[in-house]
Amino acid sequence: MPLPERQLLNRLRRASRTKNPKVALGIGDDCAVLRLPAGRETLITTDFSLEGVHFRRDWQSPECIGHRCLARGLSDIAAMGGTPLAAFLSLALPATLPQEWTDRFLTGLLRLARAYGVELAGGDTAQSVSGVLADIMVVGSVKRGEALLRSGAKLGDVVYVTGSLGESAAALHRLTSGKAKKQDVFPHPRIAVGEWLAQKRIATSAIDISDGLSTDLSHICEQSGVGAAIDEEAIPIHPQARKLQKAEHRGPGEGVSLEWALHGGEDYELLFTAAKSKRVPKRIAGVTITRIGEVLSEKKMYLIHNGKRRVLTPQGWEHFQSRPKTK
Repeated sequence: MPLPERQLLNRLRRASRTKNPKVALGIGDDCAVLRLPAGRETLITTDFSLEGVHFRRDWQSPECIGHRCLARGLSDIAAMGGTPLAAFLSLALPATLPQEWTDRFLTGLLRLARAYGVELAGGDTAQSVSGVLADIMVVGSVKRGEALLRSGAKLGDVVYVTGSLGESAAALHRLTSGKAKKQDVFPHPRIAVGEWLAQKRIATSAIDISDGLSTDLSHICEQSGVGAAIDEEAIPIHPQARKLQKAEHRGPGEGVSLEWALHGGEDYELLFTAAKSKRVPKRIAGVTITRIGEVLSEKKMYLIHNGKRRVLTPQGWEHFQSRPKTK
């Protein structure tokens, strides 16, 4: 069973202490106290991680589940070009859950928090009647007027993506098909890339790829009032997705690995647009940047292959319309 609430909170307070000067008061009082830098705006994001919807305990280690819980929030801050300051975790646990599982979950979460200088500054705990429920809130900041939005893409802009896509979807395929009993994937939010894009005023729009390239691109198009054409062969597919396709003898083409990259989601890479006149480096903060398409005036999305284009329909994750992804 989990520790009693007071003991659990005391353990959390000891484990989460950092020397972050922006957190004047963390866990232990009714509220946390943050020191927000002058001349900057506050970013706030919140994300659920629900057992049976976003993860399964029999498929992933507790450390991986904790890591991904915080990564979801950090990635939102990265997509806005912000710097994360503090995190708040509301955690509901079944009475039968071993304390070891909770400790390992927090180990994964706090390890990622320390990597980005983020303090776990508060939250809540409760007993769950069924399954683990974790709600992460991350507070960040960005220089006033420099937040990256989804709504700024313009006709003629170039579409870029960081890193590579399809690793999480390939892992899910291995689990659902019975080819693996457990598999961990540890995505790293592109905080430094987002900060650079905002500081250099390079990106006209941005979003993190949590629901899948096709779906998240559609969010930019809808909010910017534009369309987009994506070069199929330019999409950077993760080596693990290519390897899995080859192992299953699916042929030399992209095939299913392209589908994973387009629609799989939970890659936590950044998708952004920039004017053609802007020079976008091939690497930012050590992360590969790939040009994959351009913005159109026609409010449709297209996938281009060998010079021919077909309509690209959003097929990524959407709550209340899709089956649970249990990643």
